[in-house]
Amino acid sequence: MVFSKKSYFPTLVFQIDLTDPQELNANLLDMIYRERARDLKGITRSNIPELGGWHSHNDLHKSSDYAPLVAQIGMATDKMSEELGYSRDHTIKIGTMWSIINPPGGSNRAHVHPGCLWSGVYYIQAPEKCGNIEFVEPRTANLMNQPKYAANAKRLKDCWTKIRFTPEPGRMLIFPSWLYHAVDTNMSTEPGDKANRVIISFNLNQVKKG
Repeated sequence: MVFSKKSYFPTLVFQIDLTDPQELNANLLDMIYRERARDLKGITRSNIPELGGWHSHNDLHKSSDYAPLVAQIGMATDKMSEELGYSRDHTIKIGTMWSIINPPGGSNRAHVHPGCLWSGVYYIQAPEKCGNIEFVEPRTANLMNQPKYAANAKRLKDCWTKIRFTPEPGRMLIFPSWLYHAVDTNMSTEPGDKANRVIISFNLNQVKKG
């Protein structure tokens, strides 16, 4: 008997951990709170304003204030393009970029990001228990009738139907825009604004180089 396992149609999630992000994060945090002070209402997307969640407008990448983070995203997507064998005549560009502040009790509904290729999140402030991001198996047929697995045994990653990432300041995740994801409720017990989960999210598309 010749036995082999071949994996096809993978769902890719890229994790990028910045080196020494403290100064960048401090600057971003200050700018985001100033942005919220200018626009207290913000906009409503997957956030839940009734629970205190705040969502900025979608064009932060156009401001020079956010250029250091845009540069980091650019380096990450250049590496992705190389890893995936993308056309060298094209590059990945940010189409929209925004911030979300989730205080204790805040969360984000399950959603996708239409009209783009990849989406991402960058964690600026992430206290303990502030809400993991959860990705769900995109092939709904695989959720309809689950096989029985060995009790008390670690399941192969190939057989997982959901995955959670714990947010860490300075960590970036980039994932397919069609992949359903949600954010758990912020259960932080830190005092004041230190309990807030503060992130920047972005959408990416492949465009022809000028």
